[in-house]
Amino acid sequence: MSFAAGPDFEALLDYLRRSRGFDFTGYKRTTLLRRVGLRASQVGTQSFSAYLEYLKLNPEEFLTLFNTILINVTEFFRDPDAWDFLAREVLPEIVGRSASDPIRVWSAGCASGEEAYSVAILLGEAMGQNEFPERVKIYATDVDEEALAAARNGYPASALNGLDEKLVDKYFDLQGSLRVFKPRLRVGLIFGRHDLIQDAPISRLDL
Repeated sequence: MSFAAGPDFEALLDYLRRSRGFDFTGYKRTTLLRRVGLRASQVGTQSFSAYLEYLKLNPEEFLTLFNTILINVTEFFRDPDAWDFLAREVLPEIVGRSASDPIRVWSAGCASGEEAYSVAILLGEAMGQNEFPERVKIYATDVDEEALAAARNGYPASALNGLDEKLVDKYFDLQGSLRVFKPRLRVGLIFGRHDLIQDAPISRLDL
């Protein structure tokens, strides 16, 4: 099995760029090699050249490959210092505008939605839950349909272990084995597929 860097790997990347418009040449090579090699081995091919031929014969494989390459590791309030700065310095100014001004946020590459819900919680804390549904629209986008489905459907309790219990009770309901964002606040979050490379950006954003 040969999944090393070289002409065959570059030919595969070039094919992805030409046929699908995805240019991965700027990605970290070691990560890219590992993820593409993993997917290539999962379908039973022994080399990047063989996997390229597999892609040509099985176009439905593109989505799975892209999901493998673009998979994100995420959690609620990841990088606490950044979130503290956002809550302390940025959001008060945005929230402090006229109560009639809508607030539009884009969580691009949202993976399974933890970042989008983290922003929603901070906004809910800053303005109050009554005002939130009237003013806030958070657009959470990704190319990974499975991750988006997870964001829409809710989280196992273990995914919220790092959150303060008071915030969990305040912002999430328990439905079966999953924690789901409270419906009256959930209306402010819109999850959808968006390709940062090919699709036009969302406009008129506050954050």
